[in-house]
Amino acid sequence: MGAYSLQTTQRIPVSLAQAWDFFSDPANLERITPAHMQFKIISRHHGQRMYPGQIIEYKVKPLLGIPLYWMTEITHVKEGSYFVDEQRFGPYSLWHHQHHFTAIEGGVEMTDIVHYKIPLGPLGQLANALFVAAQLQQIFDYRYKKVEELFGSWKP
Repeated sequence: MGAYSLQTTQRIPVSLAQAWDFFSDPANLERITPAHMQFKIISRHHGQRMYPGQIIEYKVKPLLGIPLYWMTEITHVKEGSYFVDEQRFGPYSLWHHQHHFTAIEGGVEMTDIVHYKIPLGPLGQLANALFVAAQLQQIFDYRYKKVEELFGSWKP
């Protein structure tokens, strides 16, 4: 009953500064999350840019329209390179999400690495096999398409 992981990589035809400005602004997370999840930031004092120790609170409806409260903390930030968010309260027993940004010729390579664990032992394993893993992949697939809409498709 170990943790699960998901890694995605996307190349974006923008400067590192443009990518960092967009993805380090918590308000933009709502723009790249599927509308059916009704994702809303509810914290009032979360700031405009990522910083270590930052707490961000959300309401989200990931399953059957049931609202969930989720609190994350930004635990690590290296300006223009990466930041890490970790769940402090929410649906997972572990949520550790790394966001990496690397300048490449013609743009930026963005890599997300998520490690997560679902509570409830064997029931959590079953839930992951039946829908959680697929739902997380769908969220990141949606983000990929939305980022292309916002910034353009990668053309090597």
